Amino acid sequence: MSEQVVQDRHWSAYKERGSFVLMRLTAFSVRVFGRRLLAPVLYLIVLYFFASARTARRNIRQYQTYLSEWSGNPALKPTPGRVFQQFIAFADNLLDRLDVWRGRLRFEQVQLIDPSGVRPRLLRSRQGGRGEMLVVTHLGNPDVCRAMAELSEQVPLNVLVHNRHVAQFNRLLGEAGDRSMRLIQVSELDTAMMMDLSQRLERGEWLAIAGDRVPLNDGRQVTVDFLGHTAAFPQGPWLMAGLLRCPVNLLCCLKVEGRYRIYLDAFLESAQWERGRRDAAIHEWVQRYADHLAGQCLIAPQQWFNFYAYWQPVELPSHKETADAH
Repeated sequence: MSEQVVQDRHWSAYKERGSFVLMRLTAFSVRVFGRRLLAPVLYLIVLYFFASARTARRNIRQYQTYLSEWSGNPALKPTPGRVFQQFIAFADNLLDRLDVWRGRLRFEQVQLIDPSGVRPRLLRSRQGGRGEMLVVTHLGNPDVCRAMAELSEQVPLNVLVHNRHVAQFNRLLGEAGDRSMRLIQVSELDTAMMMDLSQRLERGEWLAIAGDRVPLNDGRQVTVDFLGHTAAFPQGPWLMAGLLRCPVNLLCCLKVEGRYRIYLDAFLESAQWERGRRDAAIHEWVQRYADHLAGQCLIAPQQWFNFYAYWQPVELPSHKETADAH
């Protein structure tokens, strides 16, 4: 077969799959019967989505291939079993998110790794200091920001999200009864929004935004090297940080050996650029972020939950690869 180039839709264009009623029934069943008894049912549901989501399978194979080649670790090469396990890990992640929002994740269940001392600054901001920014990722479980708020003695945490893309699951989280985080829709950032965010920082509140998905308007993106291949990252978080002139920290929540680890790393002491060097500064920051993210992928290789085409364009697999995948 000759190679073909496929331009996948933007990640935000994919409609949510599944029924809200089914999702609510699953959440109720987990509460009543527990996750262990429902594990066989969960595997069947994941198997269905795995079998029907050809594009997602191809994209995960690509990620696993790039990670293996970049790291020089042949054990990470994709196989049908490894691709399926990544789907299973995602299902487990969704159940963990329900537990997080129902308040079942407590301090003693989370390990905080903070080599650069970000947490003390969180505490100082509550006592009158200025807030800062946390750049999170869809590697691991970003909703463990909920635990971050607890670890930081309830410092106000504003999570900037593309809320429309997860409407059904957000309804489910609302029914869980935990609204300790402030979710802010950021499909578009206008002057009023920037002023509001600046005021929140001045009040000692913190902002959290994902740094690994390009915005709805594809114009604001930066192309850098990620796992040995070019990939588009959003410019928005870094442009926002520069305009707000606030420090930037990185936050990643990974499940290692059955326990969540929250990795906190200071990244920029102050997001500023010299006159005429804005684009160059942002490109440098994004490349550093991509390098950091690549290293974290090695900690939990199967917790990469960007199932869309991260590297464009995507090459369709050959006949042999397709046969192997089935």
